[in-house]
Amino acid sequence: MEPFQLCVALGPLAMYLLYLGLINLRRRPLLVAGWRELIAIGLAVSGFVFVGPMRLFMPEHAAVKFGPIIWILLIAFYTLCFTLAILMSRPRLVVYNLRADRLHPVLLEIARRIDPSAVWAGHALAIPALGIEFYLDDYLTMRNVALVATGEAQNASGWRALERELRAALRQVPTTANPRAISLLFAGGLLLATILYQIGSDPQAVAQGFSDLLRF
Repeated sequence: MEPFQLCVALGPLAMYLLYLGLINLRRRPLLVAGWRELIAIGLAVSGFVFVGPMRLFMPEHAAVKFGPIIWILLIAFYTLCFTLAILMSRPRLVVYNLRADRLHPVLLEIARRIDPSAVWAGHALAIPALGIEFYLDDYLTMRNVALVATGEAQNASGWRALERELRAALRQVPTTANPRAISLLFAGGLLLATILYQIGSDPQAVAQGFSDLLRF
């Protein structure tokens, strides 16, 4: 892979890994809406999409006609496709740096306060007053928990209400730094060092790659 393409591919992923590492160093859980997490993932892999599928399936006739503007059109197309995928995905909330066994009592307290008829069934919780039902997907390796909708019939305002209540409750829940944060920071730092090495060792090749990107 050319130096410029390597920098473009690894840059967003390096930033994403460093961001995850810093999140897992926190001594408080962090709640993120599912659509925000998907946007972060989309940005993380955007570099690989840019140097891979976008270049591979480049419409040559359109590129000759529009010139460098074709990249704006391709990025807009990728953004629209990813936005459609987000809109079609089920509602979800992600809690970073907290295990499911510690999140369970917090959710139960919130559910019972909102709706005394709320029911736990295994790893699933239904809150009829909010019109939502979800299950806990515990990522033991990363010490993260996802609250994933169990069906299509979900109340969007109910999910927003749960997010507000859970965000406020998690401010009172202390936790410890996740040891996995070190490996995430190391991986992100290694990728960033690779990018800086490529730029420093052969800046002309990187500049030439950028120039070739704009030439049709």
